[in-house]
Amino acid sequence: MSLGDEHGSRGDEGGYGGTGQTRTRLPDGSGDVYGGARRTGRSSSRSLITVVGVVVLLIAAIAFANRGGGDSGSGDDSGERTDTSPTAASGQRPVEAKTGGIPSGFAHDRQGAESAAANYAVALGSDGMFNTSKRHEIVKTVADPSALDRLQSGFDADYSAALLKRIGLNEDGSAPTGTTFVNRTLPAGTKVTSSSSDAATVQVWCNGLFGLTGESSNNPVSSSWFTVTVKLNWSGDDWKVLETSQKTGPTPVNGDNPVSGTDEIGKAVEEFGGFTYAR
Repeated sequence: MSLGDEHGSRGDEGGYGGTGQTRTRLPDGSGDVYGGARRTGRSSSRSLITVVGVVVLLIAAIAFANRGGGDSGSGDDSGERTDTSPTAASGQRPVEAKTGGIPSGFAHDRQGAESAAANYAVALGSDGMFNTSKRHEIVKTVADPSALDRLQSGFDADYSAALLKRIGLNEDGSAPTGTTFVNRTLPAGTKVTSSSSDAATVQVWCNGLFGLTGESSNNPVSSSWFTVTVKLNWSGDDWKVLETSQKTGPTPVNGDNPVSGTDEIGKAVEEFGGFTYAR
């Protein structure tokens, strides 16, 4: 079950952008600048000066537009560039390290907090949360030491034996024979609502997939939209979770795509892996 489904005990209150890049296109430049009616020598000189002036202006405009752009893959972020939109590319690279299979080692800054929140939302909204030992490992990995016991007890209450039975899972959180359990959280964007040098509150707008594939399933895979709020603390050398909560939406209008069969969904879940999210 994704974070957006039935975790009311964690509260009802609660994006991560993609990348954007601007490219400059030059005019076609085709045609004869000397064509048309016959001109006197003075007119030709004026035309030549005009053409040269236009070229100079174009070169200046291109230089201005590209000033400070640099390599979008560079990890250098001087903080001087003005963001033109919430989804503008930041230049930050995804982290390379993992702890317990979860990305770790995020930058000690605002963007690092956003990336941490997005990746932690994915981990806390995964199918591993339905198995007790896996859940404890996930929470231990992402939680701030001061909040570990509280978070563990809260998640244990959420993922109760009664819940597993109601959604059709076995006692250990696994799917019955002949079915595939689907529970994924897919960040669509992040938004920092408050931050300081060692603390941040980040909202993660997510799409979730949840359900059981298989002919015998009474809980087909469906999608939902929700926003997870993650309160983070800088602990040791990484961002760690102090508290999580969620609310429904924002929810877009469903498209006209035909619904896929249960076998196709199950195969997609097995073949398509997840991502490391970075701002």
